[in-house]
Amino acid sequence: MNIRKNVSLQPYNTFGLDAQTSYLAEIDSEETFLKTLALAEGPLFILGGGSNLLLKNDWKGTVLLNQIKGKSILETSENEVLVKIGGGENWHQFVLWCLENDFGGVENLSLIPGTVGASPIQNIGAYGVELKDVFVKLEAIHLDTGKIETYDLEDCKFGYRDSIFKQELKGKVFISQVYLKLTKKEHSLNTSYGAISQVLESKGIDAPSIRDISNAVIEIRSSKLPDPKELGNSGSFFKNPEIGPEAFESFHKKFPDAPFYPLENGDFKIPAGWLIEQAGWKGKKVGNTGSHKDQALVLVNYGGASGEEIWTLALAIQQSVVNQFGIEIFPEVNVIG
Repeated sequence: MNIRKNVSLQPYNTFGLDAQTSYLAEIDSEETFLKTLALAEGPLFILGGGSNLLLKNDWKGTVLLNQIKGKSILETSENEVLVKIGGGENWHQFVLWCLENDFGGVENLSLIPGTVGASPIQNIGAYGVELKDVFVKLEAIHLDTGKIETYDLEDCKFGYRDSIFKQELKGKVFISQVYLKLTKKEHSLNTSYGAISQVLESKGIDAPSIRDISNAVIEIRSSKLPDPKELGNSGSFFKNPEIGPEAFESFHKKFPDAPFYPLENGDFKIPAGWLIEQAGWKGKKVGNTGSHKDQALVLVNYGGASGEEIWTLALAIQQSVVNQFGIEIFPEVNVIG
């Protein structure tokens, strides 16, 4: 068991913010977690890959760093496989492992930063696929009791970039294991969302494999999103807003050229990046932070920014979008402090 005092969290968050924690504990097993729980001081905070996180202040307590590893095949049938993954595994490395084994279902989620344990919290999604589409269950340890409980698909209350772990159970459980059901042969390919079909067409690929789709997604994401190792960011900072039919009708009359996506429930999704860009923020630099020049949805740390500075920018962007379009946008990232 490794507990360190007065540790900078700069290496552990993709914004590159130099927030401090009083204690940092690396958790590599459920047993280590329970031992740490008995010794931890102050409030607890669970950290995975730090990719969907804004640290506004120092953490006066103990940060639990999820380092639980392992990938295993539990059950297999003619066309399906049930896999178990440790919460501390890197998500993209897990996707690559799936490709090597020809396991389908997560190829559209390639290059999403963070850990497997963090993926259910956000119900990560990209290019027409969400985690819930392959999710079976997870195991989580309650911070107050140390009890391990299992949560199935219904228990998790998945929504758009949302789950019970961002609501009632926010900060209350440590996700140790995740179970997913993937395909082995008859893969259900999703190439209709975004620019995937165009990339495949440009490469002359008529019958894509799951690896072809993954490569297309990686190419698209790499061209649109800055590398956190080079420019601190947490990917998409805001969620795409969803508005009802009446609000959409009014919005569409005022802004007929605005992109939108009809939803199954009758609502409409409006790209937050478009709203932010139209409000004049794309590429705008404010102090040590700003909206990225290629993707307005991405807030960046140009070096030396504080969490409070980034949060102040986010609030200003929110207000300007409300003022111009009458639409509220909300953070996709977890704001701590």
